Amino acid sequence: MLTNQAHPVRRPNAGRGNHCLIVVLLCAASLFQSTLRAWGQCSARDVLQNQLKLGKVRPAGLPQKLIRSARDVPTWKTIAVGTFANSMALRNALDAVGCSIGGLAAEVLARPAFTITSSRTMVELVMVSAVELGFDTDRVPLAVIYTRARQLGFELVAAEVGPQLRLQYFDQPMGEFLIVGMKPIKTWSGEQAILNVANGGAGLILIGQDGRDDAEIPVTSRFLFMRSPELSDAIDTATALLPP
Repeated sequence: MLTNQAHPVRRPNAGRGNHCLIVVLLCAASLFQSTLRAWGQCSARDVLQNQLKLGKVRPAGLPQKLIRSARDVPTWKTIAVGTFANSMALRNALDAVGCSIGGLAAEVLARPAFTITSSRTMVELVMVSAVELGFDTDRVPLAVIYTRARQLGFELVAAEVGPQLRLQYFDQPMGEFLIVGMKPIKTWSGEQAILNVANGGAGLILIGQDGRDDAEIPVTSRFLFMRSPELSDAIDTATALLPP
């Protein structure tokens, strides 16, 4: 008597397919976690974690004293510039870590006048306020601040310093806004703008602000400059002559 028996269908590659699926899922999960870590660099929570990890939680407001010469101001932070091939790569790096870019700042970075250093260079930044430069009024025109800074031995920095600092300053205190002492760049509409590296509380951001000569700046605002090359060389020489 004939009987109908169901024979199991053999799928020799089924196990291999399941294994490949598991590998793909694990890779996707790893990539997702890496993406989250990258995008978290500029979030408010991760900024605080960076500060705690580095032991650098501090208020944005610091004591301010009168500056008589740029040689008396210590280096605040040293950063690298010239690490990207072009401005597009620099903007993509900001996007990759989740750092926001304000509309005015985005225009500055997109303008031909915004240039990238051709080779890697270390820049020593100093941070000073208009009060420390000797002003005692509530507000001071930007051009007047720049003139006073040069008289004391400070120099303007390249516009690239703004986005580069944003990428290299993940533990910025909440409420700190640092004006990049730079030559203003004209936007598409002809507006003069400079950059500001900020942490307003919602995360790290690069914003733009009025860069006209007569732009009124609060005296408590902090600027980023560098020392004049001649002064920096003199300081290096003097330091080298100090006894060990």
